[in-house]
Amino acid sequence: MILRWRICFSAGVLSLAAATVSGRVELRDSRDPAVRNRADYSGVVVSLKPARGGPAIAPGKHAVMLQKDKTFTPHVMAVPMGIIVVFPNADPIFHNAFSSYSGQIFDIGLYPPGSTRSVRFAREGVVRVFCNIHSEMSAVIVVVGSPHFAATKRDGSYEISGVPPGDYDLSVFHERAAEPALRALTRRVVVGPDGASLPAMTISEAGFLSIPHKNKYGHDYGEEPADRAGYPGKK
Repeated sequence: MILRWRICFSAGVLSLAAATVSGRVELRDSRDPAVRNRADYSGVVVSLKPARGGPAIAPGKHAVMLQKDKTFTPHVMAVPMGIIVVFPNADPIFHNAFSSYSGQIFDIGLYPPGSTRSVRFAREGVVRVFCNIHSEMSAVIVVVGSPHFAATKRDGSYEISGVPPGDYDLSVFHERAAEPALRALTRRVVVGPDGASLPAMTISEAGFLSIPHKNKYGHDYGEEPADRAGYPGKK
């Protein structure tokens, strides 16, 4: 009798429809022109981790961070732990994506136009990505230990779909915010069968300082190679 009750209860839990959690983030005290002049609040990662543990993450096949016009796109990417990120080189020049930070250290080496390299991100954390040749190139990969996450759109809104009802711990990441400010935004969220609409959050960028990064050898960048000839219309 007890075993039968457990089976019925499990089936009832599985039949609950997954819901959507939505909200909005606003950035304040920013020196970034995109924020100050265009109210661009994109790229803030909001994630939900089950308060009592959850099922193992089953990441998709892969995610893509494109290198084109000496730019990583997207600039901020959120991915589930265990996923493979591919770095296609769509420029007419060589690139060398790497990270020497604690989120996950990797170096995919120098590779030519039209080719690609890939990295599997096996642990939760923030990975800051650079190019060893072009100092102006940077990106952030936020590796999340939960399947429930989203990055904000330009207007600061976000939607996390497919969230089963239950209690969750909400976390926020923004690349130009101090760690204490982000910790202050963590909270417990209760998701019901109809989902949850969360109160708006404000993130201050006050005190943020952009510090030049080193190359993969820990040295300052030297003069970049004369690769302008690879771009149409440039001499």
